[in-house]
Amino acid sequence: METSKLLTDETILVEIGRRIARQRIDRQLTQAEMAEQAGVSKRTVERIEAGASVQLSTLIRVLRVLGLLSGLDHLLPEAGPRPMDLLKLQGKVRQRASSVRHPDRSGKPWSWDEKV
Repeated sequence: METSKLLTDETILVEIGRRIARQRIDRQLTQAEMAEQAGVSKRTVERIEAGASVQLSTLIRVLRVLGLLSGLDHLLPEAGPRPMDLLKLQGKVRQRASSVRHPDRSGKPWSWDEKV
């Protein structure tokens, strides 16, 4: 089943639980073994696989045990530069670094004949 915005939250949670259970079984882990490795209770694993809502940190622990943590990169990709920012910078590549400028402390303008 492909998730879409038309599905209810409960339906999506059940599908996530089903997929987690399938991954666990494919790795030949029991619910108790996965719970121990994730540092959660067996009941928590049962609840996840049944489609119950759990804390995000618990889901991260389970995904880490299953070796699926990198999947979060696809879930929430890192934001890149906005198109308008790219247009503003187009053709403007910095060639030099500037130094820190200190304001004149005396308050009067500098001239060539003054000694520093």
